Amino acid sequence: MNRWKAWKDGLTGMLILGFFAALPGCGRWNEPAAPGGTTVSSTAPANGAALVPIGNKLAVTFSEPMDPATVTSTTLTLKNGTTPVSGTVSYSGVTAVFTPSASLAPGTLYSATITTGVRALTGHGLAGDYLWSFTTGIAPDTISPAVSSSVPANAATGVRTGNKLAATFSEPMDPATVTSTTFTLKHGATDVPGTVTYSGLTAVFAPAAPLLAGTVYSATIGTGAKDLGGNALASNFVWSFTTGALADSTKPTVTSTLPAPLATGVSLGSKLAATFSEAMDPLTISTGTFAVQETASGKNLPGTVAYTAGSNIATFTPSGSFAPGMKYSATVKGGSAGVSDLAGNAMALDKTWSFTTGTTLDSIAPSVILVNPADLAVNVALDSPVSATFSKAMDPLTIGAATFTVQASGPPLAPVLVGTVSYDSNTKTASFTPSANLAASTSYTATLSTGCADLAGNHLAASKVWSFSTGTTATGPAAGAVALGSAGSFGIMATSAITNTGFSTINGDVSLDPGTSLTGFPPAVVNGAIHINDTVSVQARIDLLTSYNFAKALPPGTTVSAGADLGALFPLGIPPGTYTSGSTMLVATPLVLDAGGNANAVWVFQVGSSLTTGASVTLANGAQAKNVFWVPTLDATIGVGTIFYGTIVSGRDVTAVTGAVINGRILAGATTAGTIALDSNIVNVP
Repeated sequence: MNRWKAWKDGLTGMLILGFFAALPGCGRWNEPAAPGGTTVSSTAPANGAALVPIGNKLAVTFSEPMDPATVTSTTLTLKNGTTPVSGTVSYSGVTAVFTPSASLAPGTLYSATITTGVRALTGHGLAGDYLWSFTTGIAPDTISPAVSSSVPANAATGVRTGNKLAATFSEPMDPATVTSTTFTLKHGATDVPGTVTYSGLTAVFAPAAPLLAGTVYSATIGTGAKDLGGNALASNFVWSFTTGALADSTKPTVTSTLPAPLATGVSLGSKLAATFSEAMDPLTISTGTFAVQETASGKNLPGTVAYTAGSNIATFTPSGSFAPGMKYSATVKGGSAGVSDLAGNAMALDKTWSFTTGTTLDSIAPSVILVNPADLAVNVALDSPVSATFSKAMDPLTIGAATFTVQASGPPLAPVLVGTVSYDSNTKTASFTPSANLAASTSYTATLSTGCADLAGNHLAASKVWSFSTGTTATGPAAGAVALGSAGSFGIMATSAITNTGFSTINGDVSLDPGTSLTGFPPAVVNGAIHINDTVSVQARIDLLTSYNFAKALPPGTTVSAGADLGALFPLGIPPGTYTSGSTMLVATPLVLDAGGNANAVWVFQVGSSLTTGASVTLANGAQAKNVFWVPTLDATIGVGTIFYGTIVSGRDVTAVTGAVINGRILAGATTAGTIALDSNIVNVP
């Protein structure tokens, strides 16, 4: 049993016990912070963890930087019953570490306390003492940590020049070992100066100055980085990326939540999750910026918050179970004191949603319903990612390098491949991306361990293991993919005029070239840059035409008769590919884009005249909005109140009717003067 699973198993048990502890006369929750107060965002081991390795240190992450002089062996203590455990306390960034003077006793219950004597640099303090407990196992920790994901991803291009870098580990690390010595950045042989911070599971490298445009950089997490048991990375983790020409000025948004807004019957033991539109700065995601309230009383519930880079998901774990049949609200804080991305752009507004609990705990184990490549698949492309889709929403903290592995088949099995792991909450899909292409003509085994758990703490009943064999070639770019060039950063783009009615929100850049008629901004909100007849908009217009011509020149795919309804033609979901109509194309019945587990699946819809939607388009089984392209020769109309996925590359005009949400882009006027008309819409650049 791996360490993370042990901690999670213990926490699951404590969630059940915590429900009763929260009842009158049965104990109390830890006190949440008063407004403006400091909170504990997470602990390692977690509250209620079992089988904790006996040689490990303890770590506590706060919601804001603390005054190191107040974080001492007097304010952070550990006891075995009533007997104090001797040890030393250190502090770095937002994390305090307690190092016992000797290994803890096996099979023993310990309790830890952070007192109100700790103070933040702002002067804030805890509302009350913070207490948690855990039980040790019988053995020390001997498993090396690994890097689960990185931002930017390996081989990424067009990376914004002002962004920080982030790396998420497979388990909590000793922050004293995650420094500018063990996390480094270079271009060529030149070191890039910067500072390193660590919070929860994620390390962030902040360059001292913006990166150079159009430059290849290489980042390294060295073997000097160690976990709380003193185990170092087995080898250096190295990745590279290439910068673009622009800085990031787009404000992040929350793109989805669990539970969903207004959900009912929510399990009493559930965690909450918020998925962001881009990689976030983990130092801004804490119990101070992600809070849950009981609606009737207005009281904040205590809990812990964690963030996983690569998946862009923040998770709130209540200190106990929710009360049955109660309404709760959750808020991710925006504004200058709220969450921000790795470029320092703050989320514009608070994101608040509510839900109502049911009466029972969720005890149903998740399962894996789809894998890619398929089990026993042959001639798999050498650059294929490996992915698995779950039956339920999963806890992203349990899906990483420790629980999702790929290795050459045995016997004996070869060492696990180096790669990154991400989880998509919308499609319930975990993906493993190797750092280098798979070897030719080789059999591989992929494993998802029982450490993978859903948001209620239920683990896979058994490990999911499947195998496949590679061929001799790579696929290169996905067939039919449309390169957007500099147009890719724009949420909306027109070549004549843009009009807006109502309160639209564009989560991306805006371009108008040529033209000067940009009306309705405000009240429309643009979480990005606006370019009108400047050098950026000129280049974007050139790239738009190039993209349009490329998409139109692709070989015709599946023929769609004039005016046919795609949703009716493909009631079970439309697979990836190119779809061609010589005339109009409709979505009058809900349409599902089904990737079949392939995160690189691409759809191109070649429309001879105009596209009209009156029903929603949704994604399934790993499909991604960034890989969907709608290319009408003339116009597109997106129906009232519908949800739409994909990038529209139109020859002329695009109209988004009242309340439509476009998870993609509206790029209008590739071949002639094109307009965009909005009416209380949301556009989210993928």
